[in-house]
Amino acid sequence: MAVTESRAEEAHEGILRRQSARESSARTYARALPIVPVRARGLTIEGADGRRYLDCLSGAGTLALGHNHPVVLQAIRQVLDSGAPLTVLDLATPVKDAFVTELFRTLPPGLADRARVQFCGPAGTDAVEAALKLVRAATGRSGLLAFTGAYHGMTAGALAVSGGAREVRAVRLPYPQDYRCPFGVGGPRGAELAARWTESLLDDPKSGVPLPAGMILEPVQGEGGVLPAPDDWLRRMRRITADRGVPLIADEVQTGVGRTGAFWAVDHSGITPDVMVLSKAIGGSLPLAVLVYRDDLDVWEPGAHAGTFRGNQLAMAAGTATLAYVREHGLAERAGRLGARMLARLRSDIGGSACVGEVRGRGLMIGVEMVEPGAEEVARGQGDALGPEAGPGGGDFAAHGPYPPPPGPQAARVPRPAAPELAEAVRRECLRRGLIVELGGRHGAVVRLLPPLTISDEQATAVLDRLTDAVATVARDHETCGPPGPRRGGTAPCRG
Repeated sequence: MAVTESRAEEAHEGILRRQSARESSARTYARALPIVPVRARGLTIEGADGRRYLDCLSGAGTLALGHNHPVVLQAIRQVLDSGAPLTVLDLATPVKDAFVTELFRTLPPGLADRARVQFCGPAGTDAVEAALKLVRAATGRSGLLAFTGAYHGMTAGALAVSGGAREVRAVRLPYPQDYRCPFGVGGPRGAELAARWTESLLDDPKSGVPLPAGMILEPVQGEGGVLPAPDDWLRRMRRITADRGVPLIADEVQTGVGRTGAFWAVDHSGITPDVMVLSKAIGGSLPLAVLVYRDDLDVWEPGAHAGTFRGNQLAMAAGTATLAYVREHGLAERAGRLGARMLARLRSDIGGSACVGEVRGRGLMIGVEMVEPGAEEVARGQGDALGPEAGPGGGDFAAHGPYPPPPGPQAARVPRPAAPELAEAVRRECLRRGLIVELGGRHGAVVRLLPPLTISDEQATAVLDRLTDAVATVARDHETCGPPGPRRGGTAPCRG
């Protein structure tokens, strides 16, 4: 047994060494997760060294049903055994017809009856590029509205509307959030200010912002730090764009197929976007990306957008099986219920830690923002800049979507400095405990959970046990960790 384990460890280390020597310096996950997966099922991955892990990365949200779900494997085998072609460019096939039929069955009301679908290629960023081309062609305009903190892919066009773009090619709008509200207020007031800012830019003839070709947004910012948009704010964005003839593009690449507690994250607010960008889970673990949009935007000439690998039959079959399974088994609704319980426990167990700024999320998109402990966190008055209609009980944002109401009409938490080194330490401690998590957020300081929708209650408990223990360990080891107070003045251990 010892010899077998030694050989497995040697093989594991050898593969990692060769990867480091031969692969690009651009590799990311491999640097933080020195794992060599050889088997996987559901939530569990087994490495070449024999270690087992609970996978809460799920292929960056791709694996709605977890690894190697039986219905996905069966769908793939049926195509392989049938003798059907595996790739067909954009030709019609029974496999594609079944996929589109199932996809349209799930679309938001008001879109399915007049939708068109464009198969774009293997990745979500390809669908984003197609969406930008589409709205520019349909409107004859070139400008775009995007949001701070956004992430839409790695191609040039997608990066231009993402938060980290070096060259600003789109107008950046404030994305509402509580803990790090750009207006310093958070809650309904912060969302109201963000909406008013958007209206002012579009309606002020001296703003320098001409009417754009489209607005692109994520209903929950994933890479931006797990920031759920308030439902009323999304409805406001829908009204603002509709009233001005600006197509609204919803990027549901990571939020789609039940992850947030609704089949599509826009369903929470009841809005119908003009364009939806879809990838990740829709391929059932295989590469697939599509664009779904209103038929009146379909102004493209033949060949206006193409791609060699848009006819991936295995991905369409796996995607059909995944979409149907999520729909028939109510996995979106379960994700909402389970995610709420997981958030409640995390807030109870680690929310009071001086190393944790905020626990937030929607459904099974969960984030824990790590911050520098010791810096004083207080409530501050915000005045009546928005007038009485913006307070509790009135205005467009009286019901604030997934967020709890702020502690008072004029109070907000002053955020402490982000602590990416603590987040990295939590990820390492999680890995030591057999739990795979991801980091995100503005400073890489948000520990993210993206478990498959098939995670059991028992597995969810195990995930939370390992995460809270990892946070508690990092908190104890950090020299300034203690309850909120003057820097380096706290002595009590963080709760965990």
